[in-house]
Amino acid sequence: MNTESLFLKSLLTLKNPFNSFDDIVKWLANRNQTIKVNVEKIPFSLLDSWLFDEKTHNLRHKTGKFFSIDGLKVKKDSNFKTQWCQPLINQPEVGYLGIITKEFNDVLYFLMQAKIEPGNVNCVQLSPTLQATKSNYTQAHAGKAPKYLEYFKNATQDQILVDQLQSEQGARFLRKRNRNIIIKIDDEIEVYEDFCWLTLGQIKKLILHDNLVNMDSRTVISGITFSNQNLIREHESSRYSTFGHELLLSSMINSGKNSMSNLMSWLCSLKSMSNLVVDHIPLNEVNDWIITENEIYHKDNKYFKIIGVNVHIENREVKDWCQPIVKPMEHGICVFLIKKIYGTYHFLVQAKFECGNFDMYEFAPTVQCLQSELLNTSSNKHYFINDVNNAKKENIIIDTYQSEEGGRFYKEQNRNMLIKVDENFSEELPRNYAWMTLGQLNSFLKYNNFVNIQARSILSALQYI
Repeated sequence: MNTESLFLKSLLTLKNPFNSFDDIVKWLANRNQTIKVNVEKIPFSLLDSWLFDEKTHNLRHKTGKFFSIDGLKVKKDSNFKTQWCQPLINQPEVGYLGIITKEFNDVLYFLMQAKIEPGNVNCVQLSPTLQATKSNYTQAHAGKAPKYLEYFKNATQDQILVDQLQSEQGARFLRKRNRNIIIKIDDEIEVYEDFCWLTLGQIKKLILHDNLVNMDSRTVISGITFSNQNLIREHESSRYSTFGHELLLSSMINSGKNSMSNLMSWLCSLKSMSNLVVDHIPLNEVNDWIITENEIYHKDNKYFKIIGVNVHIENREVKDWCQPIVKPMEHGICVFLIKKIYGTYHFLVQAKFECGNFDMYEFAPTVQCLQSELLNTSSNKHYFINDVNNAKKENIIIDTYQSEEGGRFYKEQNRNMLIKVDENFSEELPRNYAWMTLGQLNSFLKYNNFVNIQARSILSALQYI
């Protein structure tokens, strides 16, 4: 059976002889009650092994590993009329976000982990088999190596099903990427206490619940794509919902209102007409940001702040550590609007600029903003917010709160939504927007630095049954 058929069969399988859906929900709740966790806010002066650099005043680890909080000055647009300064996470390492899969009775199962990060909203979330920065898996922390690391380090080409370098939040990270990888093994494997086997269908169903599946799992799952229409005929049509069947067809169509070459030309045009300079500056020279003993924050109390935390998590490779972490000032909202055009569902995609992106623009949801900006309908800063605010209940397909990466962000959530618009919705768009089929979005997903993490999070939640 080829890779796409394996994924599709797992996608359509909800009955799991190892773990039922209810079993997994109970298991996650039990791990939450069982594992001892304590995350306490502390002053920067008490962050063991972290310091403000004497020259740059950047906040960094004494080893130079892990990550640092740096200062940046951003200049963009013609004659650089738009300028600002901000702190940003500088983590140049490429980490692993990896899932091991294995066939049981001709169905592909995914080995998932109940993992706690210090910033998680609800402590335990469903994580990939391996979720580790380079500093972690090379044991710069002097702790244990992550479980199952050797399977990914020694994976052969015929074992690798998905392998992508994908970006993370471009407004908070400086050019951060992780290796999103799915491998398939045939050997027997020990399943440790905090791990379990799930089908792809079960994982996607869990994503419809608030904060059960972490960001790292969602980005890896989003890399699973389908392109062969014959696959649909290989499986019982009764197993698809009507909308799911139409969505799956959209995922297999690479020609829609815009051709792939036109979409690439549109993106190249946006990049070529943009001016951008991003300069490193000392953290203590970042305009409009204030550094105190306890936090780094914007003078208007907007955007986010940097705080220090002391962490104890019982089931980690290292149980106790300190670190800086980004705390948001409010929740965000990320929404894809979709419409049938020429009989096929198209996604309304935004080419969004963020200063930490590798190449200025990445494809983003139709709306990606803070909750307060969504409520400010008089603002012209974001298009289509009225279409989100006025969406009919029956047209809202997905509506969940999803956590951002809890290793770097403290209790940060985005409301993820997928909304159908009616036939009267205009197909004429502002310059930074374009219609794409799901198949076209998936084609860009196969390459680096095209589809941003917020878009991938929503795509991971798409349901076909």
